Amino acid sequence: MSAVLAPEAPVRSFAPEQLAAPGLRAFERIASAWQLSVDEQLSLLGQPPRSTFFAWRKHPERASLPRDTLERLSYLLGIWKSLQILLPEPAAADAWMRQPNAAPAFGGRSALERMLAGNVSDLHAVRTYLDGVRGGGWS
Repeated sequence: MSAVLAPEAPVRSFAPEQLAAPGLRAFERIASAWQLSVDEQLSLLGQPPRSTFFAWRKHPERASLPRDTLERLSYLLGIWKSLQILLPEPAAADAWMRQPNAAPAFGGRSALERMLAGNVSDLHAVRTYLDGVRGGGWS
C-alpha cells in the first residue's frame, strides 16, 4: 500500500524590491542596538556611496538594493536573530558583537571586527559560527 503524501505548501518567493525596505528598516534597528557608526554601517553593507546610504535610510521603500547588499542584510539579520536566541538578554546579545572572542573564527578579535573586514565571507563566517553554537554550544 502506498502512502498518500500531502502536497507541499508552495514556497513564497519575494522579488528583491520587496525585500529592500523591510531589510533596511531592520538593519537600522540592529545598527542602533549594536551602536554602529555610519562608517561601520557602510562597511557592513558593502561600501555603498554615502549619498546612496542616506537615501536608503530616508526612503527605504524606494531603495533598489544590489544583490550583494541584500545578501549582507540577510546575514546580518540571521546573526542578530541567533544572538537573540543564544543570549536572551538583549544587552548581552548586543554587547557580544564587540567583545574579544577566542574562538578560531575570530582569533581574539570581536565578531564585529571580523565582519568589518568588508567581505561577505566574513559575515558568513560569523553566521556559521553562531549557527554552530546554536547546534552544539559555545566553543
